[in-house]
Amino acid sequence: MFFNIFKKSNSTTPNLVVNPSWSVAYCQLGNLDNLTENVIWKDDNLAIFSSTEQFAISPTKRFIIVGDIWLINRQEFIKKLGIDNQDNISNPQIIAHLWEKHNFQCLTLLLGMFGFVVWDRETQTLSLVRDSIGGRTLYYTNHGLTRWIAPKLTTLAPHRSNDLDVVALRDYLSCAFVPGERTLWKNVSEVRPGTLLEMPSERIYRYWQPQEKVKNINQPIELYSYQLRDLLTQIVKEYLPQNQPVGVFLSGGLDSSCITALAAKLHDAPVHTYSIHFGEETPNELEFSGLVAQHCQTEHHILEISFAEMWENLPQTMLHLDNPIGDPLTVPNFLLGKLARESVQTILNGEGGDPCFGGPKNQPMLINSLYGYINNQDSLQAYLMSFKKCFLDLPQLLKAELFNSLKNEKSIFDEELNSQNNYLNKIMLLNIKYKGADHILTKVNNLTQATNLQGLSPLFDQRIVDFSMEIPPEYKLSGVEEKAVLKKAVSDILPEAIINRPKSGMMVPVQLGFKKYWQKEAKKLLLSRNSEIANYVNQDILRDWLDFKNDTWGRYGVKLWLLVSLEIWLQVNK
Repeated sequence: MFFNIFKKSNSTTPNLVVNPSWSVAYCQLGNLDNLTENVIWKDDNLAIFSSTEQFAISPTKRFIIVGDIWLINRQEFIKKLGIDNQDNISNPQIIAHLWEKHNFQCLTLLLGMFGFVVWDRETQTLSLVRDSIGGRTLYYTNHGLTRWIAPKLTTLAPHRSNDLDVVALRDYLSCAFVPGERTLWKNVSEVRPGTLLEMPSERIYRYWQPQEKVKNINQPIELYSYQLRDLLTQIVKEYLPQNQPVGVFLSGGLDSSCITALAAKLHDAPVHTYSIHFGEETPNELEFSGLVAQHCQTEHHILEISFAEMWENLPQTMLHLDNPIGDPLTVPNFLLGKLARESVQTILNGEGGDPCFGGPKNQPMLINSLYGYINNQDSLQAYLMSFKKCFLDLPQLLKAELFNSLKNEKSIFDEELNSQNNYLNKIMLLNIKYKGADHILTKVNNLTQATNLQGLSPLFDQRIVDFSMEIPPEYKLSGVEEKAVLKKAVSDILPEAIINRPKSGMMVPVQLGFKKYWQKEAKKLLLSRNSEIANYVNQDILRDWLDFKNDTWGRYGVKLWLLVSLEIWLQVNK
């Protein structure tokens, strides 16, 4: 049962579209003669489809570069390389110069967000590169004679099958995102952050990865907080657009508030802040976001999002996401981005504070590390349960044959959970590597680009991640106090009420949404015999969830949003 948006009518609802991005076709055997339309560069083994600003050729013409590249240290490279006419040189051209001088060793020098490919005409090798944290995405087809590469999964739609990767489906239902190199499409993979994938050998080179490296365990927390403040100040200053207003998504929590305060302190142009709420029926955090906006003297904007708008904008939002993301904040993020674009071109956010500095969502895992022996719960089960999605429901939710086929499929989280790192750092590394790259940053990247914004996450900068791994764990989550070192670092620029308030997180009222507003449409969508998920899930359990039978803990709304998001994502992508 499709949404009304798919039906032919006189509706004023806009068509669902995604702007095309660059793509590359690679064939070792050279069967590319039939590719001619929209090709901007081609030889026997490679064809590039792109705009000219994403494309560059190195000075000796040995290396061909194409990609989406944002460099923090752009001016540093221009100066070192002695490049003239620096205002007109593109970032791909800078990479072309660097690659010719340093080859892939230049990757350790890059700071920023990027996904690009490099064709070496001399060795006939293709390198696929993604930035260290995962601010940009890069996908490739993993079968057939011709491999297709693109930064957007939708761009690869003509070159893949519609077969689902059932392991990725299992992981999505457990986490609300697809972790690791898998995508929901069976024959498409993702380049991981901090890696270079070489073709045709398919060797993977890891040029950076976050790792535990605690130093100076006897150093007091105050010294770490001073260092963190200096680093945050430097990074936020680098992220601010020159002579232009900047925006910040402001929830009123510690993370977004400290970015707002630093932007207001450092920027010489207007700072706009943006907050949301869902109407009088639901609680909100406007008291706290308003307090920060007033304290920092920002131009504050408040967006009220109705339940009708949440539902109506879900198809367009899902189309802009690469893999499905079952986070109820996807639609609010998209709508808030559209509002922000009316005033600014660059938007900052507070994403990264929890994974890097010990947010409260780590506490259930720490409790399990102390008391797990009581209920015989291993660390993988505890980690998957901490997402509070459908992990425990999988035996009943998935078709029996499908569930049985997955019993011996390992989890991508196993290796990290079995490492020798400090327990808190294990969890934080997992959240940086997977939840950060595959959920948070992918969502930020896709939905800000969809609204023609540059979305930046200072607390997820590679330098912040590196520094966070040097801090002793007890300075991050100290007993019941989360993010202790971050609080000390910004305590002088925020009201005490923000520093000391308990974190609640932005709660999207999906439970109320399904009970009062969306139930009828959700039943048509999920219980149809023609639904995309009908071949994978048992609709009897969905029927019970939609009627809220035995919903003791009030969690059915979150699970239903997860499944509705999946169904719509499959519809708009087919």
